[in-house]
Amino acid sequence: MPAPPVDASAFPAPAVQPVVDRPPRPAATLVVVRDGSAGVEVLLSRRAERGDHNSGAWVFPGGIVEAADGAAHAVCAGLDDAEASRRLGVPAGGLDYFIAAVRECFEESGLLFAATPTVQEDGIGIDAATSARLAPWRGRLHRGEATLAALCEPEGLRLAVDELVYLSHWLTPLGRPKRFDTRFFVARVPQGQTASHDGAELVEQMWIAPAEALAKSATLKLLTPTQKTLETLARFSDVKSLLAWAAAPRTVPLVMPRVAGGSGGFRPVMPDEPAWAELGRIDPAGHGNASYDIVPGRVVRLSPRLIRVTAGNGNAMTGPGTNTYLVGSGNDGGEWAVIDPGPADEAHVEAVVAAAPGPITRIFVTHTHNDHSPATTALKARTRAHVLGLAPLHREWQDTSFAADTTLMGGERVALGEATHLRAIHTPGHAANHLCYLLEEEKLLFTGDHVMQMSTVVINPPDGDMAAYIASLRSLLALDLDWLAPGHGFLMAEPRVAMEHVIAHRLKREAKVVAAMRDSGAAAATDLLPIVYADVPQRLHPMAMRSLTAHLLKLRADGTAIEAAGVWALTDA
Repeated sequence: MPAPPVDASAFPAPAVQPVVDRPPRPAATLVVVRDGSAGVEVLLSRRAERGDHNSGAWVFPGGIVEAADGAAHAVCAGLDDAEASRRLGVPAGGLDYFIAAVRECFEESGLLFAATPTVQEDGIGIDAATSARLAPWRGRLHRGEATLAALCEPEGLRLAVDELVYLSHWLTPLGRPKRFDTRFFVARVPQGQTASHDGAELVEQMWIAPAEALAKSATLKLLTPTQKTLETLARFSDVKSLLAWAAAPRTVPLVMPRVAGGSGGFRPVMPDEPAWAELGRIDPAGHGNASYDIVPGRVVRLSPRLIRVTAGNGNAMTGPGTNTYLVGSGNDGGEWAVIDPGPADEAHVEAVVAAAPGPITRIFVTHTHNDHSPATTALKARTRAHVLGLAPLHREWQDTSFAADTTLMGGERVALGEATHLRAIHTPGHAANHLCYLLEEEKLLFTGDHVMQMSTVVINPPDGDMAAYIASLRSLLALDLDWLAPGHGFLMAEPRVAMEHVIAHRLKREAKVVAAMRDSGAAAATDLLPIVYADVPQRLHPMAMRSLTAHLLKLRADGTAIEAAGVWALTDA
């Protein structure tokens, strides 16, 4: 029997459902660092137990931007609002974030980034005695009884906002009841001052190497932004190189995790994780009722006209398993088509039939490799659906049972009801008979194995052809696309970026082949393999040899390489 579908009740939802139109509050965080005996050290403080999500977490100093922070513009040194706003990419008010970071750091950790106008560039001019004298202001600022401007003016101080370097930009997931739009800054600890936690919001404090903090994550509660920031800091051996990197011209992306459930429980999903883009599509309000796992037999509704069921054939070649897609008109009682029935697995066929909201009338196949098309026979027997695709043009590694009722050569357009249309596109390369299908109404391309998530596909001659593969990818760049639906993995956003990345990766690998032949002289493919694929685990080298052969054949066809008796060399050697 197929595995039962898993619905939203399988995952614990947030305690408070999000309000979509609730604007996040602007906030600022200051990552204070110093050079230690073993490298960079960072100041971490433990929040008091308050019964909320942040309770007990080890964090950097930070909090919301207060209205009074804007009044401190006049006491800032080295940075005005125009330049601060430019750095943060906001129209105005950027300096408020810098000021809030300085204020929160002083309130929570007792470190005041300030100086008198006479202080030179060799340090921030608050000594230990002055710091102790100003300490009572910490509570007054926290309670809203005073402002930083009121602190600075009688003391003749200027806030050293120019010591702060913009580090990152985080937006709280929609699934949280409290949301913050937070700018992270990094700065060297001011000289002559000693950090001390406030004893109210923060109950413990320590200096620690980022790598050590990460190693203790089982006992230290680290929120996602804290953990990811520590991972960034751990790359640097000293504060100077860290600040130089952060201050160099670069794009600071907005990072907004998305909450979802799965095998690791309910948690934030980062933008670099495979499920992130799909979660934004199927759970735009952030209720947390989607999953960051692909599970065999699970029915996933991707849109009113699109459903995914994944086969249980996951391995090194197929990732989490082969995706079978159901495409319909959006009317659950109307006709539905299947794209890629998958492997010869009766349980998977049963799951696909059970998932269809209406009769399955057509079966489309992207190509006839054994993980994509063999279930066609069983599915057709169950549904009497019409089979469309292209028979294999080579016999090796093929599903010899496949038989199309209608042969597609590319360019055909098929209607599923009145509001859904699929267009076939011939994309040889991974396989000579490979087809992609464009769901026109959603600007979504079913890519089979032409574009995969999390890995590149094997090009296995003679059926596979590297030159044809790259040419097919380039031809797809002309399409107006919003989504890719791969044969393995989650839906992929930014199709053009994904395809350009694959092209660049293949050409980079080709350049490594050329460089290896130039360095080695005449060499057999087996000698080139460990050089060209040094970044690939040896257990995958047999598969890598297929793609290497495809690269060599392309170079020969291009006139760049020659081969004699299994020995390859550059033509200009």
